[in-house]
Amino acid sequence: MRKVIRGCKRISGTIEVPGDKSISHRALLIGAIAEGVTTIEGCLAAEDVLSTARCLREMGVRIDGLSEDASLSGASASLSVHGVGGANFSAPQDVLDAGNSGTTMRLLLGLLAAHRFEVTIDGDESLRRRPMDRVAIPLTQMGAHIVGQGEKCYPPVSIRGGELRAIEYKMPVASAQVKSAILLAGLFADGITSVIQPAASRDHTERMLKAFGADVVVDGLKVSVIGGARLRAQHVAVPGDFSSAAFFMALAAAVPDAQITIKSVGLNPTRVGFLEALIRMGADVRIENQRAVSGEPVGDVIVTGTERLRSINICGDSIPTMIDELPLLAVLCSIAEGESLIRDAQELRIKESDRIAAMSSELSKMGANITELPDGWRIVGVRRLRGARVESGGDHRIAMSLAIAGMLADGETEIDGAECVSISFPQFWEMLEGLVECPS
Repeated sequence: MRKVIRGCKRISGTIEVPGDKSISHRALLIGAIAEGVTTIEGCLAAEDVLSTARCLREMGVRIDGLSEDASLSGASASLSVHGVGGANFSAPQDVLDAGNSGTTMRLLLGLLAAHRFEVTIDGDESLRRRPMDRVAIPLTQMGAHIVGQGEKCYPPVSIRGGELRAIEYKMPVASAQVKSAILLAGLFADGITSVIQPAASRDHTERMLKAFGADVVVDGLKVSVIGGARLRAQHVAVPGDFSSAAFFMALAAAVPDAQITIKSVGLNPTRVGFLEALIRMGADVRIENQRAVSGEPVGDVIVTGTERLRSINICGDSIPTMIDELPLLAVLCSIAEGESLIRDAQELRIKESDRIAAMSSELSKMGANITELPDGWRIVGVRRLRGARVESGGDHRIAMSLAIAGMLADGETEIDGAECVSISFPQFWEMLEGLVECPS
């Protein structure tokens, strides 16, 4: 699918984005091992989350309210997960298909480490290029037997779980997915399983495990779970996905006199680094109606545009707090005044695509002065980008970031592979068109 984007003149409106993808995955997975029926309100109905649901159903978990064609509408869903009460999945009859979802594969490996049957998890071509060794290494130390492809344990990955032992694991790279896999396995280990992070990463798993009754202790960058907890079903209300909302925040920030209000957005402090970056770049950002929903901070975000954004330097501990938004930040830096530097983001090399290389290549086609670095970019802002034909590479966040670049460019931008937005945000194109006034 090719999408044509035209530079916009005016931007305004009030929207609500679909449910948070990270929280939706975790609600399904944790609900599946709890006792009783967990209800999930506002679950994201997109391809990645459907992959998690399909895998759980293949192992005997009943999930009501989430249909196979749900992602076509993109609407959030209200559903029920009938938990199996511990490590009681049924052995699947076939290979589990995680689709494009690294979250599905990594977190599910954590749960499967406690199951004594052997199962193989595979995914699409993109997922097969994403290494699983950072999960396989600690889970093997805990007692699981895991075999993948090559030294980096690429999918398909086979796992046979068993009796797990608690470990203390020092993570080489901050990753919420790796941390979550270890903590989920730790629920079934004998003793206290601890993860020591090099920097804070998103903490949705810790918050949700506590809500379901697990004994979780957070001491700075060390997170521990005590094995043997009985999890009990809960009601989970999923807030709007901050990473989806960020595209509209960025667009409003970069257009003079624009204003967009995004209601009921998740504002987890481990996720909102991009908001802080917008403020540093000169955008007017306000947060109203702050409250807690199912243990997660939520609020309404109002972003007002400025005449021209300022350059910014981002590195170190700030990177995990905006890892999904960094391609979008590269777009804003491309039109900001001065030179921007984004470093310590080598994690972007092993996402759905090599996002560092992808944004360097595609923004260059649009006239950006961007230099690819091993772990990020050096970007000297230009006054305006120009429309061009660009490629998503099948990566949803690249496609949506390039759409925002097209909105901020002169002329027309054609995005090939635009259909991949269904992975996380099926309503993206419709919602974007509803906010902007473009020249005819």
